[in-house]
Amino acid sequence: MRIGIDYTIAVTETAGIARHVRELVAALLEIDQVNEYILIFTSDVKGGVSSTLPQKLAIRRLPFSQWGARMMWHRMSLPLPLEFFTGHLDVFHSPDFLLPPLRHAQGVVTIHDLSYIIYAQYTRPTIAKYFDKAVRRSVERARLVIADSNSTKRDLGKLLAISEGKIEVIYSGVSVRFVPVRDRDRLFDVQRRYSIDRPFILSIGEIQPRKNLQRLIAAYSILRQDAMLTHQLLLVGKEHWLSEDLFRQVEGLDIKRDIRFLGYVPDEDLPALISLADVFAFPSLYEGFGLPPLEAMACGCPVVTSNTSSLPEVVGNAGIMVNPYDTDSLARAIGQVLTSSELRDNMIRKGLEQAKKFSWEKTAKQTLEVYNKVGGV
Repeated sequence: MRIGIDYTIAVTETAGIARHVRELVAALLEIDQVNEYILIFTSDVKGGVSSTLPQKLAIRRLPFSQWGARMMWHRMSLPLPLEFFTGHLDVFHSPDFLLPPLRHAQGVVTIHDLSYIIYAQYTRPTIAKYFDKAVRRSVERARLVIADSNSTKRDLGKLLAISEGKIEVIYSGVSVRFVPVRDRDRLFDVQRRYSIDRPFILSIGEIQPRKNLQRLIAAYSILRQDAMLTHQLLLVGKEHWLSEDLFRQVEGLDIKRDIRFLGYVPDEDLPALISLADVFAFPSLYEGFGLPPLEAMACGCPVVTSNTSSLPEVVGNAGIMVNPYDTDSLARAIGQVLTSSELRDNMIRKGLEQAKKFSWEKTAKQTLEVYNKVGGV
């Protein structure tokens, strides 16, 4: 089969869905020596594919930008099919929500979450409106829809009325780079470069309201007052829309110097940074999958997270799950991990075992089964 994959976000972005796409494609190329893969970009993408991918891999650069693609494929009433620009394809997979019109190829689209509907107040109104129309059209075009979790599958059935038989649940994986780091030189290097000189609580994710960081900071404030802890709180992630209230909250605290925003941290530094943390806090209100807590468990860091959406599927019984709206419960859970070595050791052991259930090889094999299913093999 000739399998096309939209690789645009894998080059234009760094974390989240971009990492998902890079890891998935790399794993597919590792396990599949039979089918031909064509990675497709829009014209405004700078550079090319990762140097780790085979040089013989076919590339198709479309003659229009991401904005142009969205206008043509999701706003025009009679858009040109993708194959007009790429040539014949048997299967085309869009791993980033939006599926273009296809002539003969069988379409597969991955819908990671429906946050733009469920938490519309945290999404730019213009984007929410556009996605509502474009995702519905993409789902109609698709032969099969991939969801990252059973939670997202339920949301798709409830909110978009997609039949259960049209949805395949395929979990994301965890990269082999995410393992406990014991190399003292590597750990010291990360401590030095990020100016870390005290124990810390870590959270990773975009700085935006859906990640529930305001309640995490409130819980941290409770811990500092009640438990007399000296840990810092390190927040990793790019600043996103509607983050102003969070920064104002921090500015009003006496302990603001102990709440540090590290911004984007490269993938190669994350395993060491996670390994240095005493607890990983991820009280997100909603996740389609929740890759950060999985990566934290794989690095041997105890996880405190939410009991909502997909997170119980990812964490299982290895972490402590709390109501993300209950600041006191969040503070107690983090405090328990920090003050009980027995609990901490038990969570680390269970987390390492839970993380073994997820791999990109497994994700790729299940995705290839979808390609074979829709492609008629």
